[in-house]
Amino acid sequence: QVQLVESGGGLVQAGGSLRLSCAASGRRIVDYSTGWFRQAPGKGREFVAGITWSAHNAIYADSVKERFTISRDNTKNTVYLQMNSLKTNDTGIYSCAATPKPLPPRGNDEYDSWGLGTQVIVSP
Repeated sequence: QVQLVESGGGLVQAGGSLRLSCAASGRRIVDYSTGWFRQAPGKGREFVAGITWSAHNAIYADSVKERFTISRDNTKNTVYLQMNSLKTNDTGIYSCAATPKPLPPRGNDEYDSWGLGTQVIVSP
């Protein structure tokens, strides 16, 4: 399995931006499709975005389309989530996950490796 560590979370006002990073170690991130998930207080974990190992294909939850962009730099063994036009309901703990499957699934039970997460708080 690959080890994942997220960073970049914090407190931001609504309308602002943050960029999250997911750094991989132990194995090459290029061998994995990667997803970002989030868990709001009192709610279950939900899919946010996913990207194939080649970065040729990316998918998004409807709630973040046109606002969030997932990308990866395999030379740095890192996957990113650029979040723009943030809303208060984007608040939550954001986690990255990796799977050897060729396409990033939307189900969280289809990923093998998880980071501990980074907290994002969007204030009104």
